[in-house]
Amino acid sequence: MSQPEVWLRGPLPHFPRLLQPVAHSLLQCREEMAAHVTGLTADQIWARPGGAASIGFHARHAAGSLDRLLTYARGEALSPAQLTFLQDEDAPDTAPDISARLIAAFETTVEQALAQLRTTAEATLLEGRSVGRARLPSTVVGLLFHAAEHTQRHLGQIATTVRVVR
Repeated sequence: MSQPEVWLRGPLPHFPRLLQPVAHSLLQCREEMAAHVTGLTADQIWARPGGAASIGFHARHAAGSLDRLLTYARGEALSPAQLTFLQDEDAPDTAPDISARLIAAFETTVEQALAQLRTTAEATLLEGRSVGRARLPSTVVGLLFHAAEHTQRHLGQIATTVRVVR
């Protein structure tokens, strides 16, 4: 490791103090996605060792769920495009550039999430939000925290599965 993990590099300018851990987590995930997925073949990306979910699924789901959770944090409903993406997260794409496209899509989603974090007022963090069709109760901070930890969880799965398929 050439440098410490993102959370050990100090405060991030332009992010609310209470959302620093969320921003640190997402930046760490962005670095890890590139480190783990770069150079993988389509066969490695869509392999399901022992029936486990593929790296491709985890990469798409990490981006898709991050996008969906941030939509809920804004108090919005999911769009038809988001629902379609959810249905297609595990559909294999065997194009030769799939690793680069998965990384780029994830990085784009992280950048959008970071932009939202920069403009989230700390005074709104305890505001109620509804999640999903069942409209389950949460808060802005609950959704943002879960978005970060859920994304990290899938990056951990990617890291483990990469070791198996290599």
